Amino acid sequence: MSVIYILWLREVKRYFRSRAQIVASLGQPVLYLIAFGFGMGPIFQKAGYGSYRQFMAPGIIGMSVLFMSIFSGISLLFDRQFGFLKETLVAPVPRLQIMLGRTLGSATSAMVQGSLVFAVCLIAGFRPVNFATVPIAFCFMAMIAIMFTALGTAIGSLLTDMQGFQLIMNFLVMPIFFLSGALYPLKNLPRAFAFVTGLDPLSYGVDGLRTVLTGSSAFGLTTDAVVIGCITVLFISVGTYFFSKIQL
Repeated sequence: MSVIYILWLREVKRYFRSRAQIVASLGQPVLYLIAFGFGMGPIFQKAGYGSYRQFMAPGIIGMSVLFMSIFSGISLLFDRQFGFLKETLVAPVPRLQIMLGRTLGSATSAMVQGSLVFAVCLIAGFRPVNFATVPIAFCFMAMIAIMFTALGTAIGSLLTDMQGFQLIMNFLVMPIFFLSGALYPLKNLPRAFAFVTGLDPLSYGVDGLRTVLTGSSAFGLTTDAVVIGCITVLFISVGTYFFSKIQL
């Protein structure tokens, strides 16, 4: 357990040392809130869906957690390049503990990032229907963070090229985000498109956040939690397998 704690602490410290990255990563959520929240707001309201900022804020929070989580896999390539990963892997501890420590540390960093974006949303005018349910929203943020951090670790374990990782991540991240319903309602979609969005793990994370924070749901809170939990276990299992196969 000490190994898990040490690696968790290392990943969290790495995040807080990158102050420029923290500020820069807030730029995209703020841009979405301003450009879409205020630009598309009147159209969304005329369509009978209410405030677009209220609807979009949970999606933007989910987006920030997604980006921070899945790109954490790039730290694995940095550690491999500079030799820290080799020093870690030769330690007489199971690789499962090493993988869990890194995953939990990166997921914690993603949750901090999501909390900052949540604060930005409050400043922009978003208000949860009940502040008592905010802790449940943080639970969904944690599940999203762990799920996609494990996915990022799995992909990072397979690659050695930094540029290749960024290309694959961009190829995955943008469809995952745009198909999640973060920017549009998932109800009354064409059947084929609804099927595709139902395959997107982030759809259930965003829907869970939206259910807890705004009371609007497409799948139901129980379904969201069960699906995210199952996919998280799957991604952790896959990530652990590929991490255990790393050759230095």
